[in-house]
Amino acid sequence: MKVKDILLALCAPLLLGFGFAIAKPAMQQFPPFLLMGLRFTIAALILVWWFPIPKKLLKDLFVVSLIGGTLTYGLVYTGLDKVDASSSILLVHTEVPFGVIIAYFLFKEKPSLRSIAGIIIAFIGLFILLGAPNLEGKFIGVLLLLVGAFAWSLGMVLAKPISKKIGGIVVTAWVCLFSGPLLLLGSFIFDGNTINYFLSADLKGWSIVLFLGLIMQPIAYGTWYQVMGRNPVHKVMPVMLLLPLTGLSTAIFLLGEDPTPQVFIGGAVILFGIGMILFTKPKKNKR
Repeated sequence: MKVKDILLALCAPLLLGFGFAIAKPAMQQFPPFLLMGLRFTIAALILVWWFPIPKKLLKDLFVVSLIGGTLTYGLVYTGLDKVDASSSILLVHTEVPFGVIIAYFLFKEKPSLRSIAGIIIAFIGLFILLGAPNLEGKFIGVLLLLVGAFAWSLGMVLAKPISKKIGGIVVTAWVCLFSGPLLLLGSFIFDGNTINYFLSADLKGWSIVLFLGLIMQPIAYGTWYQVMGRNPVHKVMPVMLLLPLTGLSTAIFLLGEDPTPQVFIGGAVILFGIGMILFTKPKKNKR
């Protein structure tokens, strides 16, 4: 990749990891559905005016936003509300092996033996992580995070052909536009007293909301999809390995979390397995 693309790609793991961790204290003032609804809606209001309506792809974009936006972030951030940020960041990173599996069934992209071994190792690391003391009694939160990671992977795979047609930033804009109102509706249904959350939130809570909506969502996803559109996936995806490092560092130094050694061991095994998947050279198609 060109130096410019490398720098742009780095925005995603740096911003997403930092934002994922700082969203934890924000959920003391905004429930998960409301927090994510505000994040997507604010980003949509910034981005959507700059692009024409992709009329022929609205149905496909709605499906992607429903799975990769509304369902994913409703599940993941509800899980984050129940699990430590440090463990949550590692759990959601199972999205990489999930993505490989989904791509095989949807697009018949056959993983290499090394990728299959990486998937197995990643899930071994997951089992180690699930036995960590700080996850005891948090089965529901862990399950929500894993299902959310699977939904994100499915959404990204479904978005791949759309991004090739209209560009990553356009996809980001319209996914935000569809997902934001759906998440806010979910907040009204599941959270209740939504107006009270607005009135009782302090400056710290609103600052995090504005960071997520104004900076993290448009910049992280906008640059990520943009770089993905210009470079082979296998060259871009390894950059996302920085996300757990960013998120764990934020959780430890800013939130004061103290992960157990088992979290680090399980996380290291997961990242090793994921690294095997991401650094596998794709097979050349035979003609």
